[in-house]
Amino acid sequence: MNKSAGVLLGIVVAIGAISVGGAWYTGTKIEGVLNNAVVDANKELQTAMAGSNGSASLELVSLERHTFSSTAHYRLKGEGEMFGEAPVELLFVDHIEHGPLPFSRLVSLKWLPVMATSHYELEKTPVTEKWFAATKGAAPLKGVVNIGYDQSTTGNIELLPLETALDDKSSLKFSGLNMDISASAQAQKVKANGYMDSLHLTTVAEDQAPVQIELNGLTLASNLNKSSYGYYTGENTLELTGSKTTFGAKQLVLGVKNFEMKNLTEENGSNASGRADYKIGEVTLNDKKIGSANLAMSLKNLDIPSALSLMQIYQTKLQPYEKAAAEATAAGLPAPELNLTEAESAQVKADMQKLLAAGPQLALEDLSLKTANGESRANLVLDLTKPASMDLPPDQLGKQLIALLDLNVQVSKPMLVDLLSVQAQIDGQTDAKAIVDQASAAADMFSGMAVGSQLATLDGTNVTTKLHYAANQVEFNGQKMTVEQFVGFLMSKFAGVSVSQEQ
Repeated sequence: MNKSAGVLLGIVVAIGAISVGGAWYTGTKIEGVLNNAVVDANKELQTAMAGSNGSASLELVSLERHTFSSTAHYRLKGEGEMFGEAPVELLFVDHIEHGPLPFSRLVSLKWLPVMATSHYELEKTPVTEKWFAATKGAAPLKGVVNIGYDQSTTGNIELLPLETALDDKSSLKFSGLNMDISASAQAQKVKANGYMDSLHLTTVAEDQAPVQIELNGLTLASNLNKSSYGYYTGENTLELTGSKTTFGAKQLVLGVKNFEMKNLTEENGSNASGRADYKIGEVTLNDKKIGSANLAMSLKNLDIPSALSLMQIYQTKLQPYEKAAAEATAAGLPAPELNLTEAESAQVKADMQKLLAAGPQLALEDLSLKTANGESRANLVLDLTKPASMDLPPDQLGKQLIALLDLNVQVSKPMLVDLLSVQAQIDGQTDAKAIVDQASAAADMFSGMAVGSQLATLDGTNVTTKLHYAANQVEFNGQKMTVEQFVGFLMSKFAGVSVSQEQ
């Protein structure tokens, strides 16, 4: 044997010895790792299901340990109103390769040592047999997870393509979905990226009209960090290349292109902030272009401890009360009383004061619709503050709660004409000049009524309304008045409307 061959053989033997020893060591540790993972998963499930009409839990049913591999079985159980009359159970089998060098990683040229590589998949049961039939016997849900020695994980989850009849009136065709997921130890940081090519659902509405929903090019992405209060902050993104929904007796087709949704949450000390942005590149109805749309909302200066405390009381007291009240009303019985203890009432009041002392701000930053000839938009900013007392009369409490209110609404008459013209064409009208004339008349009527009632002003071709409130002073469409004067003004206008409707 030459020197080079001897060195190579020595390396192979060394790697083999390390792998065997490492695999044995992993086998002795794997049960503890899995039990810890199940405990962490149940904590996250409890948080995710809070406030819903149901609960979910994960259980390690069994574990068979060997030198180089182990086999685990899990049960995921959901129960409560949201899961139906009976609990729902899903069973998973997990084939685990022990580290440091699992064979599946070696053959894919991934040499970085890991504690274990998990190959999990859904098992066939009476609950899932139709799902298995739709994927021709293959496990419809499966994935791979690599567990690092630092307890970090990387892997993917896969939903297989399927085509199936859901019932005698409904069918589903699904291209499948793949998602890559990575997480640090205890899932303090989580990243996910997924893609679905298409989904086509056909069903029948209550009015017996066929309904078809098509989704194409769905992309999902998340980059999250667990906050010091136990929830996740960061960014989630959903993008959809296009969708079509066919519905109604006339089988109208609503199309959407280039839909994008982004939400971002951040934490700064004991305060949280967040925003959500929605964009639609193009909306069509029966292939007739309507326009594009945007929606942006934000929340600032939310005191986290008081908000979490109020949420807990809502989930434990108010939510069950709402359910009981709804059931009583449906049965024709009087609604039950909401019973809060003295301590709970005091806690709610204290939490509200602390929440308001942080100066929370709610904002509708942009609500807009743009067509070929015009754009309408609205925005709203509401700043709240702590009142002198939470026991003030409602009118005084309202004044002290609101530190700032700013509202701007702009309705474009040409945009209204565009929308009304599309509607007329959908209704079957074909005379182009008559359609435009009729739409223009309707837009002028709307403008005249809004301006005539003094609820809006005309700025070129835009009907606008502006409201600003601060320090007990209201400015409405350029006119300054007190809150009492403004309320009286609105009552006079709407009272007039009510009288005319009754006549």
